[in-house]
Amino acid sequence: MNVRPSGQYSAGFTLIELSISAALMAMILVSAYLCLSAGVSSQRLVESRAGVVQSARIAMALLSADLRCACPLAKNNAFLGMKRTVGEVQADNLDFATHNYTPRRDREADWCEVSYFLDKDRASGRFSLWRRRDSTPDDQPLSGGSREEIIPGVRGLKFEYYDGFDWYDEWGDPEGRHKGQSTSLDPANLSGMPEAVRITLWLDPGSRPAKQASSEKDSAEPPLVFQTVARLNLAAISQDSASSSTTSGAGSGASQPAPPP
Repeated sequence: MNVRPSGQYSAGFTLIELSISAALMAMILVSAYLCLSAGVSSQRLVESRAGVVQSARIAMALLSADLRCACPLAKNNAFLGMKRTVGEVQADNLDFATHNYTPRRDREADWCEVSYFLDKDRASGRFSLWRRRDSTPDDQPLSGGSREEIIPGVRGLKFEYYDGFDWYDEWGDPEGRHKGQSTSLDPANLSGMPEAVRITLWLDPGSRPAKQASSEKDSAEPPLVFQTVARLNLAAISQDSASSSTTSGAGSGASQPAPPP
């Protein structure tokens, strides 16, 4: 009988070795998939946050540019800032005039009425920041013109006004609530223009779909907060011109003779 040497079977793998190799290979593949999935999720999160940050920078730049060139809106109300709340969202309104405007038609000056406000989209249920511009002065400075969407996915908008000493949540008197009162008792923010405006903007991070974010309001991810302060360069000039015109008007009235009976 020819007996084969046992060394011929030593080059193969046993069933236990194959099982261990398959298990290790599965663990390596699962680990690689988890790392790849985490990398893709992180990239999507960073891209969405970067887009939100870029949109916030554009919105803040537009607001700051208009406020730096702000001028009196009307004779009775030079600058209007109203505190407003829509549901649980703070949605302040801001109305003023600005020289940050390029004429587009004939007989049009570098001046326009500007309004910033939040409006809710009925389809998605999300708020957007809008800007209204009207380059045709009329008797209704708070209406007319065209509006454009600046940035969607806004969770809140707040304006604060500085008069040189204190910060106020509102500015101006659009409804005439303090009309007829003594000027010595009126707050400093009822007339004229503020020296600076502090802007606070809350934005949706954009990491979840809009429907999910609106349905799960309690477990929503905290918003991204952006804040800046814009100084009104023409505020002092407008106040000086208004005070000088008042003084000159009073002086001219005193020097004029009385009308005949």
